[in-house]
Amino acid sequence: SIADQARTIRIPVHMIETINKMNRLSRQHLQEFGFEPDASVLAEKMEIPEEKIRKIMKIAKEPISMETPIGDDDDSHLGDFIEDGANTAPLEAAMQAGLRDVVKDILDSLTPREAKVLRMRFGIEMSTDHTLEEVGKQFDVTRERIRQIEAKALRKLKHPSRSDKLRSFIDMQ
Repeated sequence: SIADQARTIRIPVHMIETINKMNRLSRQHLQEFGFEPDASVLAEKMEIPEEKIRKIMKIAKEPISMETPIGDDDDSHLGDFIEDGANTAPLEAAMQAGLRDVVKDILDSLTPREAKVLRMRFGIEMSTDHTLEEVGKQFDVTRERIRQIEAKALRKLKHPSRSDKLRSFIDMQ
């Protein structure tokens, strides 16, 4: 009963017994030889595969609270040092916002038709990009005409008056 409720994450009783046996053999080895045994030594003593010993060692580890104090002060916790991969770093977010603004300004300097074609073709400010055919249907023209409009707009974007605005973002990466 205690084995069922003593840990934060419940481990089956048979596994608790295996963990206890492994810990007991580990302590004996430490007393005899003066160092902790590795997984291969424990596997040999327990007569089970080394890979299973490694899994048991992982299971045996107790979880640590993210609120565990770090250092002498009580104002830092373990969780303060763990990166949140789901959020964008502030510098990265600022760069993305700046790039978004510059791209919007550059596209706004084109004719409305050219800007709309590029936005649709490259999925700018949209959830997806579109084929020449799809864009052609939107404007009621052929896909060849859309390709021509796109090529002309891209040539305009290559002009230094526009491309220099984007160059700083390439240099930052």
